[in-house]
Amino acid sequence: MAAVTLAACAGLCGSATAMAQAGGPAEQSVTILLDDYPLPLPLAPTIVDGTTMVPFRAISEALGITVEWQEETRSIAAADPTDGKVVELTLGSNVARVGGIDTELRVAPMSVDGSTLIPLAFFSQQFGANVSWDAATRTVSIDSPPRQLRTMAFYAISSFREAPLASSFDAVAFGWGRLDESSNFTLEGKDFYWPEPAGDVTPQSLVDGVTEQGRDPYFMVFASDAAGELTAVLEDETLAEGTIERIVDTAAERRFSGVLLDFEGLGLTGDAEAVQESYNSFVRKLDSAADARGLRLAVAVHPPNGAYRGYDYKTLATLSDEMIVMAYAYEGEKGPEPMKRVDEAIRRTLNDVPAEKLLLGISMGSENADSLGAKIGLAKRYGLRGIAMWRLGLIGEEASQVIRAEVRE
Repeated sequence: MAAVTLAACAGLCGSATAMAQAGGPAEQSVTILLDDYPLPLPLAPTIVDGTTMVPFRAISEALGITVEWQEETRSIAAADPTDGKVVELTLGSNVARVGGIDTELRVAPMSVDGSTLIPLAFFSQQFGANVSWDAATRTVSIDSPPRQLRTMAFYAISSFREAPLASSFDAVAFGWGRLDESSNFTLEGKDFYWPEPAGDVTPQSLVDGVTEQGRDPYFMVFASDAAGELTAVLEDETLAEGTIERIVDTAAERRFSGVLLDFEGLGLTGDAEAVQESYNSFVRKLDSAADARGLRLAVAVHPPNGAYRGYDYKTLATLSDEMIVMAYAYEGEKGPEPMKRVDEAIRRTLNDVPAEKLLLGISMGSENADSLGAKIGLAKRYGLRGIAMWRLGLIGEEASQVIRAEVRE
């Protein structure tokens, strides 16, 4: 996209505004894209004297900026929690204070229909966002600044070739356990299994290496309900308790810091509430057993806008330390996941799960270096705990660069 600064569009935008004020043709709408995805606003952006004005609170929240309104002075203080920078704006005043220093504005903040409008370019750039204008499509594009996010990587199938990348993530979930087709917990199988040593590198050395670098190694246990094998465990109390004991023993003995459950396929058919309750009961018991051994607990779940209804997100969030919503495979991982579906998955999950517990699951089986930034942008927009990347072995150097550019350590 050939983009110019917002200030450079003053002539065009000013002409359009003048036409609207003079009763001419209605001004075309302006589209706001944040990290390549539309940003919904309570009030449409408007252009005043060549300056795009947008609702203050909406743009602040999307950029992770805290807002304080002072009624007495009709002023707003916006603070970046990552570095403490404060920008103060006053309704009707062309002077803003940035870090205590006065700065002139081309257009003063104003109140319209109960919303405070501010100059978009000025505000965004003060907090490290890059803003550009496409005159042909009347689109404002905002690239959000790097933000602190918890990053998790999955180490499972064919991940060894990217083992060195593990140190660049805050947590690594090693997918080396599973429930087999006979509903037995096992470290063997054709996909999720405890790997053999590779020269001097052993599974235990990989786990210990993550710990030594100050990261969190999780023991991930995978299960599918393709043949009802997962349901059999959840509905048999004795089998469930034995499975929980072996999972926790393995995690503790192999020096993991936590357990991550990836139990997939629940609730495709049948009584969804009954399935949810049986899974809640299993996780509740696992949480208690893990806590007794000093282990954290995480759960990976299908998205609420997918096909599976066997997940009580609210209860699972209270039982686990963090939750990964696997917002992918909507179309068989044939290309980048539809942004609208991922956006919907996040919003619906947040109805039941606090943002500080939620990680957005991103599959590099679907995404590429060009599409990855928009997905990370959604995690930043909604203030999520972080992102979880499926998987090492698929990420690649270009995508790794995107992660480093988008996430502040």
